[in-house]
Amino acid sequence: MADDRDRDSTEVAVAEFHKKIKEAFEVFDHESNNTVDVREVGTIIRSLGCCPSEGELHDLIAEVEEEEPTGYIRFEKFLPVMTEVLLERRYRPIPEDILLRAFEVLDPAKRGFLSKDELIKYMTEEGEPFSQEEMEEMLSAAIDPESNSIHYKDYITMMVIDEN
Repeated sequence: MADDRDRDSTEVAVAEFHKKIKEAFEVFDHESNNTVDVREVGTIIRSLGCCPSEGELHDLIAEVEEEEPTGYIRFEKFLPVMTEVLLERRYRPIPEDILLRAFEVLDPAKRGFLSKDELIKYMTEEGEPFSQEEMEEMLSAAIDPESNSIHYKDYITMMVIDEN
């Protein structure tokens, strides 16, 4: 009996995921022909609550692209791959407390903020560096124009996706 219940709940989850994926995909299907520009795929995936790294996103795109890349992704190829990603709960966002600890490591004086220059230095010189475009996007969202710094507790609260 438990197997039937598990199968039923999986089927319900799959149906729910299919609906969400279709809705997210359709936002970017400007021609209404079941395709989206390959450059929109990351935005679609993130709108579904997934946070893949650039490398993971690249692998996902390779999985859903045509043999001969056209610059467009077809819904029929995207749907099964994205359904599997959601079912397996891959690319979950990093929990708030871990993000906070990461910022606190960069702020040993425990001021509660980083200056714009500090943020740029950490994000472009350490680990997997941000591209110019990624850096500008983060700065526009994160930096308080009055103090020219990032108050990271507020930023984390804004960034974290509500799971419900």
